[in-house]
Amino acid sequence: MGAVLGVCSLASWIPCLCSGASCLLCRCCPNSKNSTVTRLIFAFLLLLSTLVACIMLAPGMEKQLKKVPRFCDGFVDCEALVGYRAVYRISFAMAVFFCLFALFTIQVKSSKDPRASVHNGFWFFKIAAIVGIMVGAFYIPEGPFTTALFAIGTAGAFCFILIQLVLLVDFAHSWNESWVERMEEGNSRCWYTALLTCTSLNYILSFIAIVLFYVFYTKPDACTENKFFISFNMIACIAVSITSILPKVQEYQSRSGLLQSSVITLYTMYLTWSAMSNEPERICNPSLLNIISQIAAPTSIPVNATVGPVPTPAPQKPLQWWDAQSIVGLIIFVLCLLYSSIRSSNNSQVNKLILSASDSVILDHAPGTGGDVEDGDTQRVLDNEKDGVQYSYSFFHFMLFLASLYIMMTLTNWYSPDAESKTLTSKWPAVWVKISSSWVCLLLYLWTLVAPLVLTSRDFN
Repeated sequence: MGAVLGVCSLASWIPCLCSGASCLLCRCCPNSKNSTVTRLIFAFLLLLSTLVACIMLAPGMEKQLKKVPRFCDGFVDCEALVGYRAVYRISFAMAVFFCLFALFTIQVKSSKDPRASVHNGFWFFKIAAIVGIMVGAFYIPEGPFTTALFAIGTAGAFCFILIQLVLLVDFAHSWNESWVERMEEGNSRCWYTALLTCTSLNYILSFIAIVLFYVFYTKPDACTENKFFISFNMIACIAVSITSILPKVQEYQSRSGLLQSSVITLYTMYLTWSAMSNEPERICNPSLLNIISQIAAPTSIPVNATVGPVPTPAPQKPLQWWDAQSIVGLIIFVLCLLYSSIRSSNNSQVNKLILSASDSVILDHAPGTGGDVEDGDTQRVLDNEKDGVQYSYSFFHFMLFLASLYIMMTLTNWYSPDAESKTLTSKWPAVWVKISSSWVCLLLYLWTLVAPLVLTSRDFN
């Protein structure tokens, strides 16, 4: 009887999975907009695939698979189901899925378009398509496929980092504007203290990071590139911070301040650390455990002390799913993905990025004017895109396509696959991709400060 009820319950969910996103909400869920719920579900699918990729990187996974009776015999190659090859194929499947949807949803104007129904519904078939592409990807042989996917992944991940920068700049400006408005409305001392505290904390963390970089990622007679990266980015961060409070900039942008600059500075320090963590020379790229052991042993020989000749670089660090760089990168990725899925301000940089000129219809977000409630007691989603889409469907899927490649590179530490040894090695291109993204971050933020001074004929409010 329990099995029959379970089958009936599953059968009742199948029509729901084939319809809109509203069926996936429960009675206790608050009323939501169709544009937001759909983006969150797509983001959840990407996060779920990321979790599967992390599991495939877990140590001892191959041994656990071999314990399953007859699973690794004959048609299943357990070695291909674990490690970086599994990450490449899972990410490849997600990238193909979102790329196809990006092409499919080009020039969708409103929810009345039949393609919008596919975008906002038919979740059962979407999940089945993802699973099918993933299974097929594992049958792709090694060799040129992995090498080509690494090159494509590097380029795509760099583009996604640029999108992250836009999201970060938008977040910094929105954060400052929100707190300044509350400070002007009332209780100014409390909000001024909060602004000062957060700004100071960001700058303190950035200063600590710079000190640690000089101590652990430089040597007196080596690591010239690291010395340049740290010094140049430190000077650049000081320059943009001073620029943000110049009287001329404040005249055109009264809400510009040190809070945004502190956020950009802290993120620039993260990008600098991430770039140095990919250097091929082990002497200039100590592992996190090595750094912790040196901090915990103050009586040992100082890191920058020169005793005899410079030691020979150690072998490449093994790929570890718990690598600090990967964990921090994934946390930032998740926050940016959720922020881009939820953000709905008309004036945000996010909407300026994902709305084309022809998709500029922004509906009123007030209750009762965003659309009609879909039929059914449990359907609590408002269709707020009947008169015009709230975001570009095609660009949103393109962003998730780049995010899939970014996940692939992050989980594999941006290491390059070696066809001969079937391992991953760190290469200089990954270092330059990351450090150049930090410079793009600073230039992008600087442009948001000086653009009103240069383009006086445009309205930046």
